[in-house]
Amino acid sequence: MSSGVRGQRVRVVLGEVAARRAPADPAHADLAEQTPVGEALVRGLVRAQLALALRMALVVVTGLGALPLLFAVAPAVGGVRVLGVNLPWLLLGVLSFPFLFAVGWVYVRWAERNEQDFTAVIRRPE
Repeated sequence: MSSGVRGQRVRVVLGEVAARRAPADPAHADLAEQTPVGEALVRGLVRAQLALALRMALVVVTGLGALPLLFAVAPAVGGVRVLGVNLPWLLLGVLSFPFLFAVGWVYVRWAERNEQDFTAVIRRPE
């Protein structure tokens, strides 16, 4: 510097910024620190998701598994032709895919709702 005056050094301390932070949400702390409360919350979410998956699997097994049973019990139904195609081929080979897509779509929506409910519990003001 040509004027001979030296600038003062400024010391930056990041600890002060951390000290001014708002206190952490207790529920977030329970999850992050894996306390028994946090574990119970996560276990509840996992249990809800598992129950939903089992219900949707039951819908699929019942919906698609009942068709071969129907055709075995009532062979006349298996002989029905729709638009030149046998009904079993139409139901199991073509219409099963939209059914599976619909069940998957419902599962995703309900699973997201479970996660939103979990998030609402975590963010709930005490």
